[in-house]
Amino acid sequence: MPRILPRRLVLSGLIGGATAGSALAQGFPTRPVTINVPFAPGGSSDVVGRIIARGLQAQLGQPVIVENAAGAGGTIGTQRVARAAPDGYTLTLGHSGTLAANVPLYPNLGYDPRRDFAPVGLVVRNPVVLAVSLRSGVQDLRGFSDFVRAKNGDATFGTAGSGSQTHLASALLLHLADLRGTIVAYRGSGPAISDLVAGTLDAVVEQTLTLIPAHRSGLVRALAVTTRHRLEQIPDVPTFTELGMPQFDASNWQALAAPRGTPAPVLARLAAALSAAQDDPEVRQRYQELAAEVPPPADRGPAFLARHIEAEVTRWTETVQAAGIRLD
Repeated sequence: MPRILPRRLVLSGLIGGATAGSALAQGFPTRPVTINVPFAPGGSSDVVGRIIARGLQAQLGQPVIVENAAGAGGTIGTQRVARAAPDGYTLTLGHSGTLAANVPLYPNLGYDPRRDFAPVGLVVRNPVVLAVSLRSGVQDLRGFSDFVRAKNGDATFGTAGSGSQTHLASALLLHLADLRGTIVAYRGSGPAISDLVAGTLDAVVEQTLTLIPAHRSGLVRALAVTTRHRLEQIPDVPTFTELGMPQFDASNWQALAAPRGTPAPVLARLAAALSAAQDDPEVRQRYQELAAEVPPPADRGPAFLARHIEAEVTRWTETVQAAGIRLD
């Protein structure tokens, strides 16, 4: 038979718990916080992670370290964080792949983004760009289609890894354009872009974060971007909508999440620090230069991110199944 506690003791326990939680939040953090970026250095996720790490460090008053753990479409590093101590000191910088699209792609994923993580908040949203090597000689989207068809399946598309967001975007583009190509998995988008610049790779479908600098420098040629209107950062690049492909939507997002079981006061402290960092003029300027959109206040915080992840898992599951995308 269950023991019934006196009401005074129950209230005392509740008050004590609230006080302990408040003290925990006020004391956090007392040592460095690590953001695990599950991709190689130099890629778009790494760029996003290092910008927000600097902003968080200023807000939290402790070092915020970026740790790269690439492999298996970001699943290796993401699994590592899912199994980490739920104390707020180890976070993952997830995105539309690791926290959504990987669910239908990997039958034995090793984690469920809806169940095994405590959301902190959305960091940025960013469009993707189709870019080709200068060696390809391609000047526009029509020329790109002709180039890929002429290669008869041998045109190479570099990705940040098998199952990564860039893999999904490349496969979806080929599906919608009724083209065949060879998808090449790298350990991060940085090495893929290096090969694109060298001309040993034909194309990438990558985020603006890493392609804008390469296009502006004349190292690669950007052909189209997944935004409603042309970007002021690269006004010479048309949108897919302009070019008759409004159905191609593979824009990406990045978010911070902690292991499941992280105390609510710690999550609240992290979410508040993230929001303050996003409002920092230097952080906003850095993201704006790379066409990454900082979410408005209504789209921040754990509750919004939880709903967003749920919706994105559904969206990408439907997309992967409709396009027949699979990992070979």
